[in-house]
Amino acid sequence: MDGIPIKTFTVGSKLLALYALASSEDSVFVVIPKSGERDTFQLVSVKLTKAAGQDLEAKELSVVLHGVGASPKSIAFGREGEYVASVKDLNLQVYFFKQKQLNRFSLSAVKTKGGNNHFTCVACHPTEDCIATGHADGKIRLWRNFYHKKEYTFSTLHWHHDTVMDLAFSIEGTSLLSGGVESVLVLWHNGSDCRKDFLPRLGSPIEYISMSSDGALCCTLHTDNRITIINSNLRFSKCIQGLIKTMDVKTGLVVDPRTKALVLNGEPGHLQFYCLQSDQQLFSLDIVQRQYIHQAGLKQTDLVKVAFSAQGKWLATVEERDEVTDPELQLKLWFYDEETQSFKLNTRINMPHEDHVTDMCFRDMDELEDDSLILVTAGRDCVFKVWVMVEDTDPEAQQSVSWNCDFVGSYHNYQATNCCFSEDGSVLAVSFEETVTVWDSVTWDLKCTFCHPPGKIRNICFGRLTCSKYLIGATDHGFLCCWNLLSCALEWSAHLNILVLQPDPLSEYIAAVSWLSKESSQLLFHRNISFQVCSLDWNTVKVFVFKPNEPRPIYIQRNLCKEKIQLAAFIPRDEPETVGSEKYLWLRRSQLFFLTDTQLAVEESLPVTPFSLLLGKHRCQQSQQDIDLGKRVVQNKHEQDSPAVKELLHTPAHVLPSASFLCPIFINSLLISKENKSAEVAADEVEMESEKAEDESDEERDITEMEQEDTSPMELLGEMTCKLSKSQEKELRKIRKTDYSWISAF
Repeated sequence: MDGIPIKTFTVGSKLLALYALASSEDSVFVVIPKSGERDTFQLVSVKLTKAAGQDLEAKELSVVLHGVGASPKSIAFGREGEYVASVKDLNLQVYFFKQKQLNRFSLSAVKTKGGNNHFTCVACHPTEDCIATGHADGKIRLWRNFYHKKEYTFSTLHWHHDTVMDLAFSIEGTSLLSGGVESVLVLWHNGSDCRKDFLPRLGSPIEYISMSSDGALCCTLHTDNRITIINSNLRFSKCIQGLIKTMDVKTGLVVDPRTKALVLNGEPGHLQFYCLQSDQQLFSLDIVQRQYIHQAGLKQTDLVKVAFSAQGKWLATVEERDEVTDPELQLKLWFYDEETQSFKLNTRINMPHEDHVTDMCFRDMDELEDDSLILVTAGRDCVFKVWVMVEDTDPEAQQSVSWNCDFVGSYHNYQATNCCFSEDGSVLAVSFEETVTVWDSVTWDLKCTFCHPPGKIRNICFGRLTCSKYLIGATDHGFLCCWNLLSCALEWSAHLNILVLQPDPLSEYIAAVSWLSKESSQLLFHRNISFQVCSLDWNTVKVFVFKPNEPRPIYIQRNLCKEKIQLAAFIPRDEPETVGSEKYLWLRRSQLFFLTDTQLAVEESLPVTPFSLLLGKHRCQQSQQDIDLGKRVVQNKHEQDSPAVKELLHTPAHVLPSASFLCPIFINSLLISKENKSAEVAADEVEMESEKAEDESDEERDITEMEQEDTSPMELLGEMTCKLSKSQEKELRKIRKTDYSWISAF
């Protein structure tokens, strides 16, 4: 009985499993959720049918064990499939297939010397009746004589100081491998606590251990997404490393202008440069330059902020360590050395702010980078600081230039949260809680402030190219605002819970990622006119791509994923793509990558796997259900309530236009439309009278409609299908009038 790459099984229309633990000649064992319960799993045996292809319909299945762990390493088969062992919490279950006997053992009834005895993993000896279990207190227990409930015995092996994450026996069963958070692979000889060997410094905690079928190689999977190949004599052979997985990407997704690599947190205290085109890590830069200690509860120095200059010659990093009293902060400036092809530390600044640094940016000016390079940092100490490059007068200094603080700005003692420069570098925008301030980057005079709508500013960015006069901001109250810097007025705003606001550095397009939670409403404010669009009662992630000069999005992707998108970044292409549709012009020069809690994905091309195909089908079905539900909600909302009345009662007075302007809208909202059954007939008569004229001017009319079409609230948020052209409507009416009753004879 061996583990196999499994097909997908369904019972009726319900997905049963995507993987299996083991198989025999006519059946396969899979872990599935218990019917009607979400967090309870069971091990079942599925009888295989003779069918080709990737998908199989499971018609016969029987439950083997109840209450098993969801992880594959919590179940193991022993003695060529004679029994199966399962661990969960403090319980060990052993089921013998031939005897149909189930034995249960609990550590809660065993007298042990304190500690956390919860089971974490299990492995079975290939030839002997021996079960090895790993525990949260770092101990390994070897169980024997478990055929008899009252005569079982176990011995203890202990080296790990923390959780044992996985176990694996060698093919012959002469040794046992274990791994944990220490990043050390331990080889136990003949189950003896005295004889053991170690392979240390594997980089990150070991999450899974696997042996090859011939026993020549061992493979370890680490928590940072690294795979290590190890020889049987415990010698390192090869490392397979893609994008390093971290617990929290505090730096965000940043693009290196020199290599176009994606830059983010890597190993603890390191910055990884990852090439998306070749799917490999270019190099890792040690920022913190301290040894990382794997110990729970220990405060470690962490890398939290990263910024590149326009040419990529300078790199700014912020590292911090939380202490009980005051945080430890360091701002470091790195210069790219052409000779060594790496970054070298130029300036180290201790405590650049009295509290945490919230944001950081360089003045993005390609042609003036060397002469007018400016770095701005914002902090919770209610100030933003301007750092400039000066010549070092110290003759013993190794560097010819260094960085000093040139200006400190504040606004009413509010916390500074975000900062960014305009495209030409002439103005700087800094958000202070609920207010956005705009400063002259030469004199550092405060030019203007924006303080509506309510809510703390979550993200801000400037428009680019033809949209450089606009400033975009998103608040934690769910407002997306566009301000005109020339008129110092609010151009438009929308009520959307924007989590991520990411501009494309090579075009005018801006991507906004929204998260709509249960019972949330979508509102649109266009030039101070407010509309309620619909109320939603499901969770969904949407991506809007728009230009600041036009509030109507040019692209909307609904139900992108079930998880919240944490970060996003536009990655420039090596060569511009040829795009046929105007809808996808924003993808011509860049690709949009986004990061969730579990994966990094690209908007235009996800990898095609059996799981993604299944997930894609589910998303299509769910998307159609959501669209239908949205239509019903909008219809019911129109029948039961008046949006104008609700907005008059709930919209802040300082946002509403004058009463004389609202009165006609209010009166029209109270009118009840009558159903005219002859409307379609009248439309057909008009069509017959002007059919010839429409044929001659369809193309010109379509273009005119695209230019002069009014932007409705539903279209702005993508909740309606695209409007048909006159020629398409005419063809559709012809199809409706055609008699297809003759088909019934067949």
